[in-house]
Amino acid sequence: MNNRARQLKAFSRLLDIMDELREQCPWDKKQTMQSLRHLTIEETYELGDAILDDDLEEVKKELGDLLLHIVFYAKIGSETGDFDMADVANDICEKLINRHPHIYGDVKVENEEEVKQNWENIKLKEGKKSVLEGVPSSLPALVKANRIQEKVAGVGFDWERPEQVFEKLKEELGELQVEVESNHRDRIESEFGDVLFSMVNYARFLEINPENALERTNKKFIERFKYLERKAKEKGKSLKEMTLAEMDVFWEEAKKV
Repeated sequence: MNNRARQLKAFSRLLDIMDELREQCPWDKKQTMQSLRHLTIEETYELGDAILDDDLEEVKKELGDLLLHIVFYAKIGSETGDFDMADVANDICEKLINRHPHIYGDVKVENEEEVKQNWENIKLKEGKKSVLEGVPSSLPALVKANRIQEKVAGVGFDWERPEQVFEKLKEELGELQVEVESNHRDRIESEFGDVLFSMVNYARFLEINPENALERTNKKFIERFKYLERKAKEKGKSLKEMTLAEMDVFWEEAKKV
């Protein structure tokens, strides 16, 4: 059996199992798109964690969980007569063909940036009123800022060089400091948001995903703080009993582990 046949057989098996679960399992029979939504979001974050940890075995498992959800939604759609798995697959196939005229048509592109610009222009021709229409309102703010900037850059609304973005960041930091000194809470929050937005923009120019970068730092901080807690426990102390200088000794040790 060749690899494509093996893949199709496995996918067909999953569709069969989904049919059986929907008919026979009390829990699966009860589920709706609304009840699955928060679970799908959770599975997506778990996949993201596995990717950041570079745990390929876990990536494989989480992809399976997410694939199950896609099949589940398609099954529910087939029961209401709105769509089924074939409709889902064919729709994305048509979208990919339409948005890659440099592969399936006669459009010529020189690089990745031209591909992105074509993508956004094609979406506008498809009837979207704004390039920002495709940014989900429920995205976390950091992810949303990155997607907003990527999309407007796709139609040419962008800085030309990283140095310009860095200068803008410094300008925003200065404006934030002015409001901090004035102690106007609402304006401080507004300027702080501008700083974060500029940081996200700078990350994009450095070809860094800001969400990934921040999550790496979160994980690093957690590991170091847990090391600090373990060392304090070994000394028979609680962190509240230790001075900042004492804690800093273990913190520096944690950096070398």
